Amino acid sequence: VQLQASGGGLVQAGGSLELSCAASGGTFSNYRVAWFRQAPGKEREFVAAIRWSGGNIAYADSVKGRFTISRDYGKGAVLLQMNRVKSDDTAAYYCAAGRTIETTLRNSRYYDYWGQGTQVTVSS
Repeated sequence: VQLQASGGGLVQAGGSLELSCAASGGTFSNYRVAWFRQAPGKEREFVAAIRWSGGNIAYADSVKGRFTISRDYGKGAVLLQMNRVKSDDTAAYYCAAGRTIETTLRNSRYYDYWGQGTQVTVSS
């Protein structure tokens, strides 16, 4: 199983960016895919998650209303549309896949597969 994260870069505060997590090498029908992020000196934190089937979406309070997670069925990927970005959104963003449930989907320990991370830097 491989997860390939891409789409990071430098963006001005208030701008938009779209991240992509392409999955391959396995069957993901029972999996949930999530985005986590980690800023320098801080712990990895949950951002958003979606079932591979496309439902049951969850967001961290800090991104709710600004970020949108979705499935790209044609490309076998999970997208994270980031709008109205803030300096606090600066971090390395990682996608992960796991057989999580409602009570564990925000905990990185319950994800089995991880992408390599893509850096998002928000300039003020």
